Amino acid sequence: MYTRQLQIYRGIDNVVEFKVLNADQKPISLDGYTPKFQAFDENRNLIIEHAGEQVYAADGSTPLKGIFKIVVTDNDTINIKQQFLSYSIHLVDASSNNVLTYSDSYFGNQGTIKILNEAYPGPKAAGMVSELRPFGSGEFAYWASEPLDAQPGINGNAALHTAVFYTDGYKGTVVIQATLDNNIDNGNEWADIETVLFSGEETEPTPVNFNGVYSFIRFKATSEPADKIIKILARN
Repeated sequence: MYTRQLQIYRGIDNVVEFKVLNADQKPISLDGYTPKFQAFDENRNLIIEHAGEQVYAADGSTPLKGIFKIVVTDNDTINIKQQFLSYSIHLVDASSNNVLTYSDSYFGNQGTIKILNEAYPGPKAAGMVSELRPFGSGEFAYWASEPLDAQPGINGNAALHTAVFYTDGYKGTVVIQATLDNNIDNGNEWADIETVLFSGEETEPTPVNFNGVYSFIRFKATSEPADKIIKILARN
């Protein structure tokens, strides 16, 4: 019934149709049954599960014998890396009894899914800052993060960057800085790109967008950030 390997693409809803056949390769009626689709990782952990829906003729009036469909949604695969999964299908009758189906004529009951991210790869992983180190002293004191690669090679002139600040009672400013230097050392020139003001009363993460092609970016706090700036996420 399902000897072919399925290909499921991340970043989009995938509609998959199945045909249930008997030993003579004839479709059987699904009246009184609910098909169940289950997918498992290599450790046999159930990670996707859907009830099948009857497929109807084009006019919507007549069910197609033995054919049902499932939709593997974008949300189903959002946390699944490109890999192979196994899957099985069974039918549930009106008395909640499970009826096994087979994937081939040798009574196997497991198929294979290949999860692909080539067509819709999804968002890139964000860089994260969880510590800002102190520099200077007195009125010249500030706290700065390690530089993050701004990936200039993949960005055009209108390159969009996003930073999200997770804070807990931080009061002060955070300056987003950037450099065009190709390497990081103690003599880098940092330019102020964007300044974000915090009142200390923020209860939600604070997002900021900014544009430009830079080699590296960093974050500079003007007030003690310890235990108050929880983390900063940045995506180019």
